[in-house]
Amino acid sequence: MNYLSPLDAVFLRMETKRTPMHVGAMMTFKLPDDAPPDFVRKLMEQMRTHPFMPSPFDCRLARGRLSRLAPAWEKCNVDMEYHMRHSALPYPGGERELGVLVARMHSHPLDLSRPLWECHLIEGLENRRFALYFKAHHCAIDGMGAMRMVQKWLSTDPNDTRGMGPWMLAEKPEREAAAPESLWTRLQRPARAAAEQARGVKELVKGLTKMTKGEDSGTRAALTTPRSLFNVPVSQQRRLGTQILDLNRIKAVAKATDASVNDVLLGICGGAIRRYLVEQNALPEKSLLASVPVALQRSAGEGGNAVAGFVVPIGTQLEDPAERVRLASRVTTRSKQELMEMPRAALDQLALIGLAPFLVGQMTGTLPKIPPMFNFVISNVVLSKDSLYLMGAELEAMYPVSFLFDGYALNITLVGYKDRVAVGFLGCREAIPRLQRLAVYTQDALAELEQSLGIGTAPSAAPTPKSAKKKAPARRKRA
Repeated sequence: MNYLSPLDAVFLRMETKRTPMHVGAMMTFKLPDDAPPDFVRKLMEQMRTHPFMPSPFDCRLARGRLSRLAPAWEKCNVDMEYHMRHSALPYPGGERELGVLVARMHSHPLDLSRPLWECHLIEGLENRRFALYFKAHHCAIDGMGAMRMVQKWLSTDPNDTRGMGPWMLAEKPEREAAAPESLWTRLQRPARAAAEQARGVKELVKGLTKMTKGEDSGTRAALTTPRSLFNVPVSQQRRLGTQILDLNRIKAVAKATDASVNDVLLGICGGAIRRYLVEQNALPEKSLLASVPVALQRSAGEGGNAVAGFVVPIGTQLEDPAERVRLASRVTTRSKQELMEMPRAALDQLALIGLAPFLVGQMTGTLPKIPPMFNFVISNVVLSKDSLYLMGAELEAMYPVSFLFDGYALNITLVGYKDRVAVGFLGCREAIPRLQRLAVYTQDALAELEQSLGIGTAPSAAPTPKSAKKKAPARRKRA
């Protein structure tokens, strides 16, 4: 058996019916010009015939008296007919119908007695397209690991129809038997691990002390996070909002503001959320805060989670769109530098400390009642700069579908692919009405940025806090 790391085990223990801890992706593909009518059915048959998931997705959680204390993976037979599912949209299947279907699929927890993944092929999408929705438990994979897995599934060659798809992952060369370790080597391993953890604690204390100083400290800002309508108890059901942004336009804004693409995306999300909250008469006076995960270096073949993070104000209290980007840039530049100065052991401990309140709050049901440490998560990953294909079908877009904590009813994930960025807003169905508006507003927020910098066309008019309060109907705030 392979035991889960402490960080992976936290995500497993945070699983509840209302807050399933799985992550997913919705991918849309264009059928090849010469695709037969049964292309998707044949693709399904091939994927079911050849097991394709890498470890630990060929395992289930071990069952035993110590499994709750020390969860571990054990090998098992994978029932491909259960894990691979075939669905179809009612004709003609549009983006709305696809989003509704995927949101419903994402609302249901994974069966913890089986390997922790599902894959759905969905046909009937308009304009000769089909979709693939995949979900896997966060205790087995993180965002960067998922990107690497999808990259292995797909090919950069549009003419590659030999079946070099996901099922090829299972075909691994046999390893040579490792030489037996001496008793002295086995005795030294725990001693070295303990010494490394001790050094990690020392570096963590030093790093946290530095991170709390100064005006641009995200750590200090997290201590006074304003409560928002996103920080409420969540139900099991989800909504999904999606949008595509032009990466070249984002890069032009980044150049004009001397910021990174990620900083611009934070500013865009800040603009969209500001407009949405204005319309709800629920804009706090202080800036909302985003928790931003950062992928850590990992060895080849390493699964599970390798991530730390920091908190960033996204400037929802600011009217100037460009100033939102500059604020995010100042804090992220500093925070990334502080994380880079810490050793891996300290970063792992930082991640566990950050998740500890969520673990206790989820297990006791008190998480929505305690003051929030941030308002939502915003993560950003890159899939590929080149076009990718599955059996000759071109990947059109990949929309991330993440997870929610109790008391944190919104999650935003962005995926860069070719010259575009796909935005995925996942929200609690009961807590966030008209979630798709948030996704649509990201396009307007980008146009506002361009206008403020004099590098684009004028955006559609967005309400200001003062005018919105006059025109919008009163809405009861959610506590």
